[in-house]
Amino acid sequence: MQALDYLSERPKQHFSQPQQVIEPDQYDYFAEFETTKGRFRVALFAKEAPVTVNSFVFLALNRFYEGIVWHRVIPGFVAQSGDPTGTGTGGPGYRFGLEVVPYLNYDQKGRLGMARTFDPNSNGSQFFITFAPIPHLSQQYSIFGQVVEGMEVVEAITPTEGVAHPARGEARDKIVAVKILAKRKGPTADDR
Repeated sequence: MQALDYLSERPKQHFSQPQQVIEPDQYDYFAEFETTKGRFRVALFAKEAPVTVNSFVFLALNRFYEGIVWHRVIPGFVAQSGDPTGTGTGGPGYRFGLEVVPYLNYDQKGRLGMARTFDPNSNGSQFFITFAPIPHLSQQYSIFGQVVEGMEVVEAITPTEGVAHPARGEARDKIVAVKILAKRKGPTADDR
C-alpha cells in the first residue's frame, strides 16, 4: 500500500469541480484520518460510489479537510465533518448527485456517508460516520466507505449534541490530516 502525494502544499478550500484522481479498476483506496482524538482508517468504496470517492480523494489530496471541526456529533447516531465553515452549511464550491447501490446500506456502525440537503444532488464535502446501524438513511444518502480500523477513535470524538454539556467552538475535535492510501488490485509480488 502506498500513500498518494498531496496536490497542494497548503489547504485549498474552493474548487469549481474535482479533477479525476482515482483509478478504481486498478486500485483499492483507503483514507487514514488523523484527528485530535487519534487515528482511524476507512476503506473507500470506489466501485460502488466512484464519483463520491473521487471527490473525497481529490479534496483530501488538496488538504481540504485539514483543521476542519467535527461540527455535528450525536452519540448513537453520527459524527459529521467536512465543512470548512464549521457551521454545517459550507462546501467545496461544487455539488454532485446521490450514488446508491441496492446492496449497500446503513446496516452497521462505521459507515462513511455523504451529508446533503433535502436535494439529492447536493453532495459536496460534508460526510458522516455512523455510530450504529441507521436503517432510515439507507438508499437516501451515498455510502462511500467503512471504518476498518480505529472505530474506538471515532466513538471518542466529543459530542456536540444530545449530551448534558456539548462541545462548543474551540472545544470541538478536529481533523488534523487525511492521508489517502492506494493498494494495487490483483496479485502482487508480496502475494506470491
